Amino acid sequence: MFTVNSNFDSGNIHFVGESNNELQLEIRNDRYSEYFQWFHFSVTGEQGSTLRCCIRNAGQAAYLEGWPDYRVCFSYDRKTWHRLDASFDGSNLRFDTKLSANTIWFAYFEPFSYEQHLALIAKAQQHEDVSHQVLGQTLDGRPIDLLKIGQDAKNKPVIWVTARQHPGESMAEHLIEGLLDELLGQSELATQLRAQAVFYIVPNMNPDGSVRGHLRTNAAGMNLNREWQSPSIEKSPEVFWVRAKMLAEGGDMFLDIHGDEALPYNFVAASEGVANYSPYMAKLENAFRDSLLKRSDQFQVQYGYDVDAPGEANHTVGSNWMGNQFKTLALTLEMPFKDNANAPSPEFGWNGDRSQQLGKDMLATVLDLLPLIERG
Repeated sequence: MFTVNSNFDSGNIHFVGESNNELQLEIRNDRYSEYFQWFHFSVTGEQGSTLRCCIRNAGQAAYLEGWPDYRVCFSYDRKTWHRLDASFDGSNLRFDTKLSANTIWFAYFEPFSYEQHLALIAKAQQHEDVSHQVLGQTLDGRPIDLLKIGQDAKNKPVIWVTARQHPGESMAEHLIEGLLDELLGQSELATQLRAQAVFYIVPNMNPDGSVRGHLRTNAAGMNLNREWQSPSIEKSPEVFWVRAKMLAEGGDMFLDIHGDEALPYNFVAASEGVANYSPYMAKLENAFRDSLLKRSDQFQVQYGYDVDAPGEANHTVGSNWMGNQFKTLALTLEMPFKDNANAPSPEFGWNGDRSQQLGKDMLATVLDLLPLIERG
């Protein structure tokens, strides 16, 4: 006898029943949307018993290429998350394990809870160089949190880092946690960055979707990363208020942090196809890639998205809108839901700790690029 529960922060699963000694499960759609793929649930049963799970609507999920070679995340203490083999037959995702305690938690990726988000904000705001600002409210009434780091000065570059427009991409907020730990520390790197630049960081663009257990959308079913040309307070206040702040403060570098379901690599997507693309933007993009290749052994440039042809970029996408609007470096950084195929970790896959380290490494690249920035 097993008990299935997903009634908690970022929980998502529907228990259909038990058949042939296998739990029959289905992932719920994002509200007002056809998207689904994120799952997060617990199962309680007899210690030592064999648990078999079948997610029977996996074949209708948003990204079918996300299932081959995917390994499920599981935890017994909700702190350390391991990986478990899974099989996908085109329709069903199956996995099984022997319970080493009564209750086990499963997730599509290591979660980053709203409580962790609040703790991240509370910790950061205590630093003398940090101010916490609330830009507005989400549709569910949550604050849209912004951390400003560094003191204003006329010639200081302005660096924007946004994360988790797609709420199921929890690795993005793990990266932000690592980035903040480094940036607010006492290393020479951190001291130089705080002295030479001003950072505007939005750790979670989509807290409603995160808490609701969504993969891609906010509480109104909107994909925030397609709202940047014409956001509205009624449907996409998260983008509306962050975009307004960007227009008010300006920016010299924009980094939007995401996760990719299919590709088992860390990579960046640039703004090659935007209307205002320039040699200056290309120079910064190449410099960023070259630097991060040296700074992190987890980054690569061989695999990634197809490059947009000139003038063919989708300007509703965040980094494309940012690059085109401010005529400067704007990148989407993608991390894997699976593992980094270039540096596999069979026990953990790509996870929160590795995402944090990439965030720390990325700061060294930001410092490398500061001398190249041309302020208008």
